[in-house]
Amino acid sequence: MKIAVLHFVHETVTFLANETTLDDFIYEGSPAKGEALLGIDPKSYMGGFVKVAREHADVELVGIESPLQPKTGIGSGWITREAFEFFVGRMVEQLKAEGPFDGVYLALHGAMGVTGIPRPEAEIARRVRQAVGASAFIAATFDPHGNEDEAFLQAADLAFTVKYYPHYDAYLQGTRAARNLIRCIRGDLKPTHASRKVPLISPTVLQWTGSAAWMSLINRALTWEAREPDVYVNVFFGFPWSDVPDAGMFVQVTTHDDPTLAAEVLADMVGTIWRQKDVLLSSADIVSIPAAIGAAAQACEQGAFPVVIADHSDRSGYATWVLDEIIRQELSDTVVATVADASALDRVQSAGLAVGDTFEAAIGGRVDPSAGEAVSVVGKVLHVPQLRAKDAGRLPFVTVGFGRNNVVVISRYLTQIMEPSELAGFGIELGRYKVFAIKSRVHFRLGFDDSGFAKKIVIAEPDEPFLGTTRLQGLGYRNLDLSSFYPYRRDASF
Repeated sequence: MKIAVLHFVHETVTFLANETTLDDFIYEGSPAKGEALLGIDPKSYMGGFVKVAREHADVELVGIESPLQPKTGIGSGWITREAFEFFVGRMVEQLKAEGPFDGVYLALHGAMGVTGIPRPEAEIARRVRQAVGASAFIAATFDPHGNEDEAFLQAADLAFTVKYYPHYDAYLQGTRAARNLIRCIRGDLKPTHASRKVPLISPTVLQWTGSAAWMSLINRALTWEAREPDVYVNVFFGFPWSDVPDAGMFVQVTTHDDPTLAAEVLADMVGTIWRQKDVLLSSADIVSIPAAIGAAAQACEQGAFPVVIADHSDRSGYATWVLDEIIRQELSDTVVATVADASALDRVQSAGLAVGDTFEAAIGGRVDPSAGEAVSVVGKVLHVPQLRAKDAGRLPFVTVGFGRNNVVVISRYLTQIMEPSELAGFGIELGRYKVFAIKSRVHFRLGFDDSGFAKKIVIAEPDEPFLGTTRLQGLGYRNLDLSSFYPYRRDASF
């Protein structure tokens, strides 16, 4: 059997001013096809799918030319229509040229935002279906922060969504997609679906599945999958930073030719969510940034370090609220990783600054109100990386020491630090510092919390209802009616 493999992933923050362009997806290694595509992310969706598919001797995988994550990562806004049409057009052309195919695997995210296309992942499935015909089967994997509804499975056959946040089970969902896609092709599985939107919307920082409320929800889905053969339950948590009509929570159930069971599981899951809605929305303690810096200082005085300050609300990477408060309160022994500022890096590069040189500049801020004002940093350059081919001649970051044993990493794009070991790549020796201020919502728990590294974790956000904060009413939604979702509509119901 012949299976095509495609990849188009982006978590789009549509409230950011910088579009995600065609050029952002094109760099050394992207787009990828053939074995280069099949070899990406061996511990994630793609790795799981390829591993299981290739355990079957009669399966041929064809890597269709696909873009990888854009250079901007998740720190960019609407994907341009030009970029979407270019890549999907190339995919469809290759599918037609190299077909027929028995099956197609789509590695997707679910929270992609494309100018002029309300449901991009469903549109990809629709166009792929037109290219491969009605007899082929289509399976996909998704991030739980996808904004999806019934439209995707109107064109595709199977969907498998990561259950945990941080996303521990991406590889597992890739294996499920491969195994069940092959079963469909062989006639061993007849997918039957039931799905429903839940009128609940929540900031992503609240969705940590290490909290009791969210874990109980996932455990209920896992219980259904354990007790009933061929039941698969997807819970899309939703991604509120993408202003699209299908944002919010969504539950999707697949069974083997059993619509009655699918409906039963769906009713149980959405009922569980609704009963727990208030607990789900109060699952994290979040403090003001001045309070967070004060708490870190107190913990250090008491010997309860390392301390992690999670600046969860920064969606552009340029936010300076934490850095400014660190300077104001004269916090010491602190790593700030990172503050994005492409123009500052360009100035460092043009001036030819090297390790030991004096650094004096205002960095970050300015891109929108949520980023704050640029903050003046005076110190010395500690680390300048060697340029790599994929940097296209532009400095990716620089590390600057300032204050009382503090360091700030200035990056070109928003950077989420998820493991303490990643800091070594910026020239940072972990043992020299007590406080780590990072730009992350939940993913950092993978390396800083689960490992026992952090003795104290503080989640912080600015007081204003900016982009990225828990106060979604501060956003100017145009395609989504916030008042139709709980908790913004108190009488919202099914």
